[in-house]
Amino acid sequence: MRAVCWTGRHQVEVRDVPDPVIIDGRDAIVRVTSTAICGSDLHMYDGYIPSMRAGDILGHEFMGEVVEVGNEVKNLRPGDRVVVPFAIACGDCAPCRRSEFSLCENTNPSTRALAGLNGFTSAGLFGYSHLYGGYAGGQAEYVRVPYADVGPHVVPGGLRDEQVLFLTDIFPTGYMAAENCAIKPGDVVAIWGAGPVGLFAALSASMLGAERTIVIDRVPERLCMAREHCHAETINFDETEDVVEALKEMTGGRGPDAVIDAVGMEAHPSGLSGLYDKAKQTVRMQTDRPTALRQAIQACSPGGVVSIPGVYAGFIDSMPLGAAFAKGLTFRMGQTHVHRYVRPLMREIEAGNVDPGFLVTHRLPLASAPDAYRTFRDKQDGCIKVVLDPAA
Repeated sequence: MRAVCWTGRHQVEVRDVPDPVIIDGRDAIVRVTSTAICGSDLHMYDGYIPSMRAGDILGHEFMGEVVEVGNEVKNLRPGDRVVVPFAIACGDCAPCRRSEFSLCENTNPSTRALAGLNGFTSAGLFGYSHLYGGYAGGQAEYVRVPYADVGPHVVPGGLRDEQVLFLTDIFPTGYMAAENCAIKPGDVVAIWGAGPVGLFAALSASMLGAERTIVIDRVPERLCMAREHCHAETINFDETEDVVEALKEMTGGRGPDAVIDAVGMEAHPSGLSGLYDKAKQTVRMQTDRPTALRQAIQACSPGGVVSIPGVYAGFIDSMPLGAAFAKGLTFRMGQTHVHRYVRPLMREIEAGNVDPGFLVTHRLPLASAPDAYRTFRDKQDGCIKVVLDPAA
């Protein structure tokens, strides 16, 4: 089969690799019909996630048709059309029983390495380095899906791939980020980053009752999409002298009630602190650039919530923790428990209340992945979301 393989920093190739096979009774093999490039994939593409090996298959946003199931999988049959959450969960451990599926204790064989870095292990992830299990990803013609009796969700007939594909990650990620804000009637929520997760966070905040959402970015096409599809107000930080002051002015001096950092570890440098982050990350004196997170903490209203769906991989410097303490802010973050949200969000799509397909700007054959990665990373050609078609 063909698959998108990581071969080094800023290098991916479409290679012929062996077809996956059933190796456990709880496995399934899925023929991929649509797979997307995620902003999290860029962290590996840019060389910031350790333990990648040449030839690793990328991709954790994928869906397709079940072609084979193990003898312990009773909820699926060949021919079922499924979406597959990016985190791999056993369904049996204590976190899974609490519906905290991304904290699964049993699906990541790289427990020693991850526990050494973070103190504890967490779930295995598709296509996301050997720190998270070394599982082959979904930017391929076929994928082996472990614990298929827990992960894949059958898609109702009549829904297009592009309507449901993002239930694998970014729609639930944006929704959980908004849910973590504990939104009350009248609340104002500010979101840093108008990428796919930020856009879904803005949309979800409105779904959960926010009176206003304000999205901060600098890419005109993304800000336009935030206004047109997410009903958000916007701030272009390249055209704004002080984002924190601008947010105060827009909220009568009080600041947003909750803030969402949907940018994460590769924030674009802004001001002296941003240049400081860029320099330290370049020489590997810190792993992440927390420019957006600093602004979010400073802007948040006293007693507010800081929600962090943006990925952070390791260590950051010069954080305004004193401001967070003085204002009594609550922080909520972490990998998304996608399994928890697939069904309720699928019902919203079925009812016609939301169509996540608005996000797709580029649909390309799998063979175009090397160029697609560059286009997506560099935000060229109005690119907001790339979907790859393995059959094309």
